[in-house]
Amino acid sequence: MPIYDREDPDGFEAIDRRADGVGWIAHPDEEGQRASHAVRGDDGVWLLDPIDAPGVDDLVADLGDVAGVAVLSDYHARDAAAFARRHDVPVHVPAWIDRVDDRIDAPVERFEGDLGGSGFRAIEYAPFPGWTEAFLYRESEGTLYVPDSMAAEKGTLVGDERIALFVLIRLRPPRDQLTELDVERVLFGHGAGVFEDADAALADALAGARRRFPQALVAGGWTELKLAAAALR
Repeated sequence: MPIYDREDPDGFEAIDRRADGVGWIAHPDEEGQRASHAVRGDDGVWLLDPIDAPGVDDLVADLGDVAGVAVLSDYHARDAAAFARRHDVPVHVPAWIDRVDDRIDAPVERFEGDLGGSGFRAIEYAPFPGWTEAFLYRESEGTLYVPDSMAAEKGTLVGDERIALFVLIRLRPPRDQLTELDVERVLFGHGAGVFEDADAALADALAGARRRFPQALVAGGWTELKLAAAALR
């Protein structure tokens, strides 16, 4: 099983289906489980950290016309440019993310705060040098999107956790950024999201992050190191 499959996919696996959005994994067999999302806003559909695959355009079209594409992590340029060119829209990148411009062959628009008319606002998170991302939060429905620092299905879960922080992130968990949010669902840039009692799952993950660091390091430190190294390549 490859960590990240760089070959052209021949299909995709749909995840996180709901009335206002859907996600997909273009390479379901890869270890990293890179997930993409389409979310409907007031101005159309926004594509978050997308990876291209046959049939994805039909999946997105069920939600409406594409209003924009967003890259929300230093390491998620992915296929944003291909989608932007195909739908004749710019790629939106948070002002504090600086590693993606030379990896996007399409018009780039910088933003802070609100992501167009999507209803989402971006929250800066830069726990370490070389690690910068933007959480997205839509208060009207309590949706949180976390590109890189957390996962559920593909994270190193400790004990009764349902959301795992990346092992190193446990040393600097985003409590200041996320603790006060009213969350109903959490979507991730890797693997499927959490929809049941998501607020409790997030609160538990943040509260126990540092305390569970030694267990997480033993259980998944080597695997997460391999994932990080593959992303850097």
